[in-house]
Amino acid sequence: MSSGSKRWWALGLIALAQFMVIMDTSIIGVALPRIQADLGFSPENLSWVFNAYVVAFGGLLLLGGRLSDLLGARRMFAAGWLILLIGSAVAGLADSVAVELAARAVQGAGAALIAPSALTLLMMLFGAEPRELTRALALYGAAAPAGGTAGVFLGGVITEYISWPWVFYVNIPIAALALLATPVLMPAGGTRRGSLDAIGALTVTVGLGAAVYGVVRAPEVGWTSGQTWLVLAGAVVALAAFVAIQASRREPLMRLSIFRAPNLAAANTAQLLLGAAWIPMWFFLNLYLQQVLGYSAFPSGAALLPMTILIMVGMIALAPRAIARFGPKPMVVTGLAILAVGLGWLALVRPDGTFTVDVLPASLVAALGMSLAFIPSLGTAISSARPEEGGLASGIVNTSYQVGSALGLAAMTAVASSAGADQLGDLPALTDGYSAAFVGAGIIAAAGAVIAGITLRGARRQPTDVAEPVSVG
Repeated sequence: MSSGSKRWWALGLIALAQFMVIMDTSIIGVALPRIQADLGFSPENLSWVFNAYVVAFGGLLLLGGRLSDLLGARRMFAAGWLILLIGSAVAGLADSVAVELAARAVQGAGAALIAPSALTLLMMLFGAEPRELTRALALYGAAAPAGGTAGVFLGGVITEYISWPWVFYVNIPIAALALLATPVLMPAGGTRRGSLDAIGALTVTVGLGAAVYGVVRAPEVGWTSGQTWLVLAGAVVALAAFVAIQASRREPLMRLSIFRAPNLAAANTAQLLLGAAWIPMWFFLNLYLQQVLGYSAFPSGAALLPMTILIMVGMIALAPRAIARFGPKPMVVTGLAILAVGLGWLALVRPDGTFTVDVLPASLVAALGMSLAFIPSLGTAISSARPEEGGLASGIVNTSYQVGSALGLAAMTAVASSAGADQLGDLPALTDGYSAAFVGAGIIAAAGAVIAGITLRGARRQPTDVAEPVSVG
């Protein structure tokens, strides 16, 4: 195998990692009722089959990025796959609520090692050539919507025709294949001396985990409840302690001055707001299809295919050319603005609507906006850091997107519920609730476009030109 083809095979494995990380958040949706019946989950606790993964994933991403920088991206990439494999096996074999939730958290921990190390490896393989890096980032980005849609499809098929444990077992052969391929395809990279900053890792993990926990739990217990405020206050205290520790440490987990790098903070803000707008749209669009239009799980997944295909084509074929011609800033601003238009259009959904009128055209506009904004903001966020901090930059941008997704979904869930989405069976009320969520997500996207226009530095060049590429050594 030539070195050139080997790099692209390696990119395939990196894209597979992104595919799996996202698929694991969506594949369980259809299986939840069966899991509830077999393991005895209460209605209030069932959502934690999803949330346990998200909390562990979001809380450990910065630690995963730091470990990637210190111990080597290839080593952490392999370790993440091994942990994901173990968590998947235990989740499928679980015979109690506690074991199932613990296994899902283990899966999230594995994903938190995979995601930042995968982006670091991508930069190591393609960072020396800006045009190739943009193309590689496009393929990597397109794997996310593919994973989300595949999760809906596979979850429905597996739950219907096999059994729910196989929504977890399906990860095992893929993880085993990744473990075998990693030492063959991935560059060895290098380790570097440095302390892990265990206290910093603990405080940021607790802080981010508590923040995500508080936000995803708030719609159930109430945003004004003492429990919500106590958890969120604890998150603020832990994160404040983390910042203080980082400022005083000689070798911190996250060098605070990294945010002085041109465009890094602005690009991460764009990723956070992009996640906060996009994930609620995907979530509530699926609910509208099933609970208002009456689609079952499999047709609902099929209804999302045109949107997914457009995102993949846009990221692979359109975004790289647009970035090369206009530069990253115009594409981020334009993409977020188009996403806001699509969400505003979706807000016009009707109780007696149809897929071809109420869903398809608006979802395609939103998908176009996502495909234009995601790649330039991701590339800018990663390439703005020092080469030796590629893992940290990858951890930060993954954290931004995941935390934004959790915050946006929780907030829009509260908006939807207050507007009628909690009245199951009442189609006008449900539609009003989902419409309100689309409006809220559209406002987030529009705010993201304005903020990106103000904070991103313009340059008629690709985002990979912003800083030196991550070296292979």
